[in-house]
Amino acid sequence: MTERSTRAAADLMATTEDESAPVEFFAFIIKPGSSLHPAFLLAADCCFAALFFVFIWLAYLTRGNVHFFVLLIIELLLWASVKWFVQELRRLSPQVTEKKHQ
Repeated sequence: MTERSTRAAADLMATTEDESAPVEFFAFIIKPGSSLHPAFLLAADCCFAALFFVFIWLAYLTRGNVHFFVLLIIELLLWASVKWFVQELRRLSPQVTEKKHQ
């Protein structure tokens, strides 16, 4: 192999590893129990925060269109319900584990 082909092969392997990271993340999300993983919770929080700022910006651009404020309230309630559900899952996880061991 020449130096050029070795470099090309190394670049291809690096690209393949970089492209497989999102695929691995989404494959991890669909596994049972992944909703308590910190990386998943961080991604969910980032998505909700981004959506929040999009609605704020759109409300500003439309000079206070009531529809965006309603969507903003719905988004905040959904975010709160997800946080509550995760908290309940964490609270119930030790109880389920104890029942399985008995």
